[in-house]
Amino acid sequence: MKQTLIFNIVLTVSLLVNCLYAQEHVPMDVKATRETVELYKSLMSIQSKRKVILGQQDALCYGRYWKDEPDRSDIKDVTGSHPALLGLDFQPLTHVEKPYRESETKRLVDQVKEMYQRGGIITFSWHMSNPVNGGTYEWKNNPQLAVKEILPGGKSNGVYQSYLYKIGDFLAQCKGAKGEPIPIIFRPFHEFDGDWFWWGKGHASTEEFVQLWRYTVSFLKDNLGIHHVLYAFSPDCKFQTSSDYLAQYPGDDYVDILGMDNYWDFRPDGANDPAAASLKMGIVSCIAQQKGKIAALTETGLEGITDPKWFTMVLQPMLTKWPLAYCMLWRNSVDIQTHYYVPTEDHPAAEDFKKFCRKDHIILLNDLKLTYNSELK
Repeated sequence: MKQTLIFNIVLTVSLLVNCLYAQEHVPMDVKATRETVELYKSLMSIQSKRKVILGQQDALCYGRYWKDEPDRSDIKDVTGSHPALLGLDFQPLTHVEKPYRESETKRLVDQVKEMYQRGGIITFSWHMSNPVNGGTYEWKNNPQLAVKEILPGGKSNGVYQSYLYKIGDFLAQCKGAKGEPIPIIFRPFHEFDGDWFWWGKGHASTEEFVQLWRYTVSFLKDNLGIHHVLYAFSPDCKFQTSSDYLAQYPGDDYVDILGMDNYWDFRPDGANDPAAASLKMGIVSCIAQQKGKIAALTETGLEGITDPKWFTMVLQPMLTKWPLAYCMLWRNSVDIQTHYYVPTEDHPAAEDFKKFCRKDHIILLNDLKLTYNSELK
């Protein structure tokens, strides 16, 4: 209770200060494109108004019972609108099989352009193949140390640079109708405080992780001239304090968005702790306010939606308590029966989800009024 009170006091002071200096809120990249600056300012404005953009991973790519159908998403099936933010992943760009890599890269470019033309926002994570041996991103299936080896001077730095060149080439293809680079939110090395990815806890020192983050951002920005990216820092929910959260923070000059991935506090086995989730979101939001950054719930959801009132009774209270710009629900798998995070029309949680999405503070694509896309002005 005392911790929550302190957070509320700090948050109030931070909000007042940020209101005074709102005109100074810009991306950390001083060469950011006009559209990227406008996107950043729009997200900051939405956050300050206590509204939340709702997104979903792979939402327009497939759903529980369909795949590759034009203008469809499970969220639209239920609510009448697509999500305002689309989550995608850079994983195919470095896949070992060339035909798959080329076809999936083209598909991703098309999806980015389509979402941008609709007026939505795009965010990318990166389930990266291990550059040392080309193996999977999961540590349990490929326990190969890599972070130290892909830094400058490491034996696999050249391979990692080739990965970054592929991302640079991809981003260069993502252009709007007037040739403008489409702004992208990039969330590298997500959930790094867990041990399930090769870049995660126990597989690199704090110094190595921070160096890798800075090297990645600097290479894309300074070496490849990519200036239409906002960078999101998103650990899992292992932290308990601000110090925990910032333990591997690479610095304000390398981050635009402060986030959190949280599934552990919303487990389908019933061992949920919404109060803990809210407290952690408060930590993220307060730090973001203090630093003049954007806050977000970068991944979340209740797998299988075992609680039919979860959206209004669990998620909604947290989203209204703390200022944050967006919340992204995880994907609805087309081939894993229990792996879904948004209800379909026949699901017991469908009515609750509709009610949740009708709240004034929730922004779907039909409600999104951004200025960053010059095509829509």
